[in-house]
Amino acid sequence: MFPEPELTFPPGCGVPGGIVAYLTDILIVRGVLPMEYLDNLHRGEDDVPQIRALVDKGVITESQFASALAEKMGLPFVELTDYPVDRVAVSLVPAAVCRRYNVLPLAVTENRLVLAMADPTNVFALDDVRAAARMAVSPVIAERADLAAATDRYHRADGELSDLTSAIEEDSAPAEADLSLGDGIEDDAPIVRFVNLIVSQAIQDRASDIHIEPTERDLRVRYRIDGVLHEMQHAPKTIQNGVISRLKIMADIDIAERRKPQDGRMSIRHAGRTIDLRVATLPTVWGEKIVMRILDNAESDMKLSDLGLLERNAEVYRQSYTKPYGMILVTGPTGSGKSTTLYTTLHTVSRPEINVITVEDPVEYRMAGINQVQVNPKAGLTFASALRSILRSDPDVVLLGEIRDHETAQIAIEAALTGHLVLSTLHTNDAPSAITRLTEMQIEPFLVGSALDCVVAQRLARRLCGRCKEPYEQEPELLVNLRVGFDPSKPVPTLYRPVGCTHCSNTGYRGRIAIHEIMAVTEEIERLAVARSSAAEIGQVARDQGMLTLRQDGWAKAQLGDTSIDEILRVVA
Repeated sequence: MFPEPELTFPPGCGVPGGIVAYLTDILIVRGVLPMEYLDNLHRGEDDVPQIRALVDKGVITESQFASALAEKMGLPFVELTDYPVDRVAVSLVPAAVCRRYNVLPLAVTENRLVLAMADPTNVFALDDVRAAARMAVSPVIAERADLAAATDRYHRADGELSDLTSAIEEDSAPAEADLSLGDGIEDDAPIVRFVNLIVSQAIQDRASDIHIEPTERDLRVRYRIDGVLHEMQHAPKTIQNGVISRLKIMADIDIAERRKPQDGRMSIRHAGRTIDLRVATLPTVWGEKIVMRILDNAESDMKLSDLGLLERNAEVYRQSYTKPYGMILVTGPTGSGKSTTLYTTLHTVSRPEINVITVEDPVEYRMAGINQVQVNPKAGLTFASALRSILRSDPDVVLLGEIRDHETAQIAIEAALTGHLVLSTLHTNDAPSAITRLTEMQIEPFLVGSALDCVVAQRLARRLCGRCKEPYEQEPELLVNLRVGFDPSKPVPTLYRPVGCTHCSNTGYRGRIAIHEIMAVTEEIERLAVARSSAAEIGQVARDQGMLTLRQDGWAKAQLGDTSIDEILRVVA
């Protein structure tokens, strides 16, 4: 697989002298490193951190550094995301050793272990891996970040989860009694470790939801990744009560109540970040099901450019949220990214000289600099009552989690008409339907037309993996039938389809992209609202004025290579 590498330095002697000079020469010849950086480098010294400091400053990339180091030392450089790693080779070295030295076995060739390393001069790592694998080692060089990600991918927590479930199953003592002690539970208790592993693995796998579902014979764990549920783990039925009780304690939910649904929330630390989880319980015939929505606060710091708006849509939306008053509605089904769009908009408009207040059920993302109110119906704090109260708190911008009834809609409309910028969500299938939905809530049509400024309908589609997607040509007849505005007289554009690789877990997709339909409420649409016109009539006028439908927006993003035609058809009716 690889040629036998000849290490040009004796074990224990560190990096060969002059490596700084050699690396800078390579990087300058490649046109990567500007000449002026030579004055700040001590050429000829044994100091690789000098070059690595340039990586930290963003002057060169980790990949450029690693490939230059490989060239200097006569070792192969590998891209781990595209490399077919042999799982048998991975199993030869314990995960603890791999993480301690940031190394990963790749393959076994001619009774030698090919080992990916960020620092091939680390003789302690070479010795420990050689002892663990009981064979000679041939080092190759890879990026640090790639090594860390690959180690997490191939040394998953699945093995430990299996060991834990076996250990718990063998233990005849009931786990639930121990868990009900609350904070007195030991951190290394099997149930605690099991729950921690499930949550940490979900965050690592970029899951948006964790489903823990009792069945007749076992406890099933599923993760929703990129909008699709994946079965991850089956645990014995005997640990069901212990796991559910542990999660209830963490989310501050009543563990004695099993007959009705409950809601809670917990915060955890993962990889230096604080991540919130919204927890919901649901009684089923086989026990309580728990669903945890993972709320990564990093998403609340997104910029509008991260939403993937096309140029026309971005301009229409910008004109709406920069106005001092009016209402902006974001519509779509559950899980279509409405909250992310609203929080991103808030993050854009929020500044010290304006007062921003939100009313939510529940508060999904915690944001600095704004006032967030949690709805509490048991205490009489509903959307309507909270909105009525905060309008007396001198707000400039109001975010309302959802418009659910006539009273809430009426107050929100009046707030938009009295000098406030109101952001909210509504459950409709497309943008024009938002106007008819508000009139169905018994809101006067002339108020809807006057207050509403912009409606955003959106869906989430899976994003094609950038490493393995492949181009192809679609039949023109099929594109015409898609109703996306394709002109058969023009050349067929290049489209892309999923393939699958290790980077995307062989799904062909990695991440998600939003598909938008943005309708500005113009004078013509306002007159249609007052006349109680149907959503179809409003939609026709909006399209004549340049509005892109969900399908047309998806088609544009398919042409850009962001997603596939099949994915657009999956999420857009």
